Amino acid sequence: MAKAVKTIGVLTSGGDAPGMNAAIRAVVRTAIHEGLKVKGIMRGYAGLLQEEIVDMDSTSVSDIIHRGGTILYTARCMEFTTPEGQEQGAEICRKHGIDGIVVIGGDGSFRGAGKLAALGINTIGVPGTIDLDIACTEYTIGFDTAVNTAMEAIDKVRDTSTSHERCSIIEVMGRNAGYIALWCGFANGAEDILLPERYDGDEQALINRIIENRKRGKKHNIIINAEGIGHSTSMARRIEAATGIETRATILGHMQRGGTPTCKDRVYASIMGAKAAMLLAEGKSNRVVAYKNGDYVDYDIQEALSMKKDIAEDQYEIFKILVR
Repeated sequence: MAKAVKTIGVLTSGGDAPGMNAAIRAVVRTAIHEGLKVKGIMRGYAGLLQEEIVDMDSTSVSDIIHRGGTILYTARCMEFTTPEGQEQGAEICRKHGIDGIVVIGGDGSFRGAGKLAALGINTIGVPGTIDLDIACTEYTIGFDTAVNTAMEAIDKVRDTSTSHERCSIIEVMGRNAGYIALWCGFANGAEDILLPERYDGDEQALINRIIENRKRGKKHNIIINAEGIGHSTSMARRIEAATGIETRATILGHMQRGGTPTCKDRVYASIMGAKAAMLLAEGKSNRVVAYKNGDYVDYDIQEALSMKKDIAEDQYEIFKILVR
């Protein structure tokens, strides 16, 4: 039976992602439209345990849709991974009259949301991560902005790499997921991509391709390296020593997390945030909002967490064809 909800909280957890503010705005305004009160929980689960909870209304989310980051701030919280921390979080929700929570974040955030749901607090997850690594959805908030930021930066590095006839290793974010690297590989016309899901550690094969490219008349070589592979600077030194070609490493780092969100990240995040608030208004719990096959859907949190995701093999094979 659906549980009546009168007051909801909203928090952002884990890594920040451009578009989170659009989702927060949509949660707040949709909840108010549905007759609910809204409270903002600062600094994710850490802020929940510290009772950093503020009332929110429509004006609280004015002029934020274009801003990167999250107005609620974010943090990681090891204490909330323990049963004691989870029990405390649920008690604090009850103390503040919070019947349900929208959690905007990644898989780790959803695990916490599932624990709150089991303790009687209605919870809905919204996928917010630049890594695009949540298996139940084809879109995650922040990926589009992050990949466009990386693409533009790589274009600039390519210009100077061409001028100096260099090999450039450009490291993008993606600890366990190579989606940013794959998309930039296509969009930037890279000669090689190193993905956590596919790279076999054969650096000699990489060196051989660089030498062959130079023999064929290529004046530069762009290698996009995912963060999960890493070691870009030492790799550059080894490649230069082996090939005699000047090789530089550029690590784009956290610039990919920031900046003005793209139109797609604003629109998709807004719809997902609104859907999450609607689900809570209906008394739903333990769900994750997702984008699948052109539609916005929702899954049971445990079902979503059990799903696996991998780089599409056909896309990876097409990339290899296009670099020849």
